[in-house]
Amino acid sequence: MRISLFFKLMGAFLVLILISALVISFTTLSSTRHAFNQFSSNNRNQWSIRLSEDLAFFYSVSDSWEGVDEFLTSVIYNDARQSGLMGRGRIDRADKDHTFQISGSMDGYNLRLVLVDNTGIVVFDSLNKIIGQTISSDEPGTTYPVSVSNDQVGTLLVSSGEIISGSPAANFLESVRRSILFSVVAGVLIAIVMGALLFNQFTSPLRQLQKAAIAVGKGDFRQRVKIQSRDEFAEVGLSFNQMAENLENAEVARQHYMADVAHELRTPLTAIQGTVEAMQDQILPLDEEQLAILHTQTTLLNRLVDDLRLLTLAETGQLKLIRSMVNPGVIVKQTVDSLKPMTTPKNISVLVQIDPEIQEWQLDSHRFIQILNNLLGNAIRYTPENGTISILLNRVDSGDMEIKIKDTGIGIPQDDLPHIFDRFYRADKSRARISGGAGLGLSIVKHLVEAHGGKITVNSPVSEYIEGQSMGTEFVLRLPAGQ
Repeated sequence: MRISLFFKLMGAFLVLILISALVISFTTLSSTRHAFNQFSSNNRNQWSIRLSEDLAFFYSVSDSWEGVDEFLTSVIYNDARQSGLMGRGRIDRADKDHTFQISGSMDGYNLRLVLVDNTGIVVFDSLNKIIGQTISSDEPGTTYPVSVSNDQVGTLLVSSGEIISGSPAANFLESVRRSILFSVVAGVLIAIVMGALLFNQFTSPLRQLQKAAIAVGKGDFRQRVKIQSRDEFAEVGLSFNQMAENLENAEVARQHYMADVAHELRTPLTAIQGTVEAMQDQILPLDEEQLAILHTQTTLLNRLVDDLRLLTLAETGQLKLIRSMVNPGVIVKQTVDSLKPMTTPKNISVLVQIDPEIQEWQLDSHRFIQILNNLLGNAIRYTPENGTISILLNRVDSGDMEIKIKDTGIGIPQDDLPHIFDRFYRADKSRARISGGAGLGLSIVKHLVEAHGGKITVNSPVSEYIEGQSMGTEFVLRLPAGQ
């Protein structure tokens, strides 16, 4: 069963509020009761001291405790009436269960009075239980001596019980409890309303993000979330929007890529199919010339498949390099010599300048030759007759090896430079695939250079010729030392 984050937060918030309310209620009520008990205890203590003084006066006049019960009844009755806090009526010694309420502000405890003479015999008990008996040492209560002329003639024992129901004290504590309960309920209700509003605003970006994520999961990469704050949710929203934009761009690139692959594969396949069908219909003879055409088309098709496989491995990080210590200068010279069949017919001069300090470098020699073949092949293809290609290999201040390949060709238009390393991109749209390739060479070069931990850049045009026409292109490779 799915439970939304809103209800989880509200549940946790409600539990926290209830626990806090209970703690506050218990603490407040306990503190109030403790303060009230302390106040009542002080009142009882003062009243008991005054009563012991009254008892001392009674004894000094009567010289005995005879009639003390009537005296105590009248004294307590008058005190209660004067304080405005009447108890249950006059004290009646025949009422065994009779208790009374002492005077004092908001005091209402069941109180028991016991008076003991100087021999330890009980002469008065408000509960009429132990009169005439010897007082027990474990009898509860507070003792107050009754003295006449510095001679103790008796002891007053005062003990209190529970608060009398309906008394001002009980009414006061009950009003405190009701006030606390009302405050807690009101506070909880207000907290629930405020919490609901807060958590609804808190979870709103998440619900919006969830809705957008579901749409993206179904393939709608145009979904974006609105950023309305500057907190962590805003950062998540920005990251989601960036992810959606990247997915949208990747989807567009994938569609273009699939269309380009289908188009590039269709060209040689159509040529092969047309040639074979023409042979079957005996329109074309089955001779060496037609077989050579078929072989050329199948070679082109095989090269395209190999290039696509290489790109896929490089883009997914699965291209494995077989590194070893090689002399890059020697490899450059060997590559230039292997391309003489392409440079000689056009009378293109290839100038090579190699830093003698670079004797060894950790490279995958096969991939390094592939990089040079692609770059030099492009330079030769676009350099006119009697042109020049220069190759400079040296070590820069950072310790990296830098290779510059510069030609005097037609250059690359500024609008094409940002896309020159894209798959299937050709700056010269008129180039034939059979001669100019499928537009994968520079993309392969870029991935092979990056697989070595290096970087490649291009500048064009780099020189100015007759009639003010700017021409020439320069590729700059930087390869770090062995990793």
